Amino acid sequence: MRTALTLTAAALTLAACASTTESNIGRTATEQLLLARASDHAVEGLSLPLPAASAVFVDDAYFQGEGSRYAVSAIRAALSDAGFRMARTKDEADAVFEIRAGALSLEQMRRVFGLPDMRIPINESLNVVSLPELSAYSYRDRVGVAEFSGFLYEAKTGAPLGAVLPMIGAYRIRSHKAFMVVSWGQQQAVPGQRDPGSSWKEF
Repeated sequence: MRTALTLTAAALTLAACASTTESNIGRTATEQLLLARASDHAVEGLSLPLPAASAVFVDDAYFQGEGSRYAVSAIRAALSDAGFRMARTKDEADAVFEIRAGALSLEQMRRVFGLPDMRIPINESLNVVSLPELSAYSYRDRVGVAEFSGFLYEAKTGAPLGAVLPMIGAYRIRSHKAFMVVSWGQQQAVPGQRDPGSSWKEF
């Protein structure tokens, strides 16, 4: 009996396990990168009809949405890259650039060659049976979409200087699956690759 108890205790000790708790946020890392890359693409080549080195205040009071802070910073970086100075307040600015977001979100499309998974009602009590997917091939697109626009006016007088037409950017990843088992293609967004020491860029 003593031997049996000893062996049982040893087995329980060896079978012990640990669990960890992870925090869950609204977006996965891949979803966040999709939005970030779409924002970067949207502002490529952004410029304003102002003299070089003009001081610009970026008014983001009406620029709302998840990922908006990154997008605002991307707009400011694009203006800096174009040779404009960033003003801290409207009083210090030559012009105010009021920006707005038409879209800053994700789209997903899945195409199935075969039968997709389905939920079929089986009686009047709304009980349903779930049928798994039966496909020879399928692919999924996940797309981050960003659309920004805005208008420009003189900081001191409020006189209009012009409008910036919608700037649209998208970043897509596509994954494939054959016979519901074999997967290939891009599975996640890649933040970007660089050689060590090449992170600095001078405007």
